[in-house]
Amino acid sequence: MEIWEELARLERQGRQAALVTVIRTQGSTPREVGARMIVFPDGSIKGTVGGSAVEALVIGEAREVMQQAKPRLVQHDLTDWTSDTGMICGGKMEFLIEPLATRPQLYIFGGGHVGLALARLAEQLEYPCHVLEDRPDFATPERFPQAASLRVGAYSEMARDLEPVQPAYYIILTRCHDTDLEVLRETLRKPGAYLGVICSRPKKAEMFRLLTEEGARPEELERVHAPIGLDIGSQSPPEIAVSIIAEIIREFKAHTRR
Repeated sequence: MEIWEELARLERQGRQAALVTVIRTQGSTPREVGARMIVFPDGSIKGTVGGSAVEALVIGEAREVMQQAKPRLVQHDLTDWTSDTGMICGGKMEFLIEPLATRPQLYIFGGGHVGLALARLAEQLEYPCHVLEDRPDFATPERFPQAASLRVGAYSEMARDLEPVQPAYYIILTRCHDTDLEVLRETLRKPGAYLGVICSRPKKAEMFRLLTEEGARPEELERVHAPIGLDIGSQSPPEIAVSIIAEIIREFKAHTRR
């Protein structure tokens, strides 16, 4: 039951993981058909499919499956010291490893008009969104009932201390240029699938100039989507939100096809 509860929680959060199921055994084995284990990106687990060397091998294979986003059947021999497991239980085991579907985790820096419109679109797509604001009145459960998390504080500190769930999509929409730059400076080197900032082309040039003077590398700046969103002539906050979510969908679909 704990496995199913964890799977349901992961589905709600859209987090990355892999489900390992024992689908066939022969001879003496440490677990029976139907045993399940969830493997997380860092190699931690919930449940067990036998422990010892065979489980360690399957954990490594599950992490590969997560990266490739393709299910895999694997077999391991537990009959000989010279086998891949080095175990002599006397049997063989076959596993089905399935990647759990992931969804973009949107980290929206700024709870203003565009951030609000974006969160509403994310809810329709079932993309978890996390709202970060420096104004308490703009980051309330009443304003963002769909948010997976709400944080209030100094932008530079929140961005610096952020430990995002992957795949992370950073959207910078704060209320002024200075705080946009603060967040961009901190998120530039964080792991993530997407990084975009709302700006004009002159503002982009100035931010990139300052970041370059501070030591930002060209390859780091190349990953920044600025101006953010697809160029569809959007002007109003809802239209801008549509252009941003369209760009995120495009990037997410491209990433999952790799």
